[in-house]
Amino acid sequence: MNVEWSSSVVARARLHAALGEPARLAIVDQLLLGDASPGEIGRTLGLASNLVAHHLKLLEQAGVLERSRSEGDHRRTYLRLRPAVLTGLEPVGALRAPRVVFVCTHNSARSQLAAALWKRCSTVPAASAGTRPAQRVHPLAAAAARGHGLSLSRARTTHVSEVLRPDDLVVAVCDNAHEQLGDQAADRLHWSVPDPARPGTADAFDLALRDLADRVDRLVPAVHRGGTSDGGSDD
Repeated sequence: MNVEWSSSVVARARLHAALGEPARLAIVDQLLLGDASPGEIGRTLGLASNLVAHHLKLLEQAGVLERSRSEGDHRRTYLRLRPAVLTGLEPVGALRAPRVVFVCTHNSARSQLAAALWKRCSTVPAASAGTRPAQRVHPLAAAAARGHGLSLSRARTTHVSEVLRPDDLVVAVCDNAHEQLGDQAADRLHWSVPDPARPGTADAFDLALRDLADRVDRLVPAVHRGGTSDGGSDD
């Protein structure tokens, strides 16, 4: 009997085949909560570069991954899961932290928006900071926040040195901050969210906010309050 399979069935079969190998499933698990370069994946999982390249090629062919060029070090590429593939996938294990700190370069848009989104849906405290803070929150970031029922009216920009505590879960929400942090908060997550200030349009800021909202929604269930950091402001 000849059966002509629909394109959706073929795509799903390709996806299941791609995830049916332990190393590739481990790569997907790592990318569920944050983005990573091929080198970072290899170091974390203990895989040789040729094996990483092989597995990434198959995952890309199955439509699981997409690549973007770093906005900081243009020699780097970062991998992220394609949103449509995330349905039904859940993070493995749990993270414990007394606080989540979102970091970008200027602390004027992405990190502020991420912290505001987090505070709306998690009981774990949150803060934001920048590696090279601007003087103020970007007006279009504040406008995008208002359009989604958030407020940045009291938000102020701050340097990471004034904010970070040893047990914080750090989420770098831009490539520059991820690369500039170096060995600080070595276990941090990285979200490769394009800088909306580059195009400088309301649509770009709204797109960044929606990207961050999707990522926050995935991370919130995986983070539970715990750790030994002392008290202090969470603003």
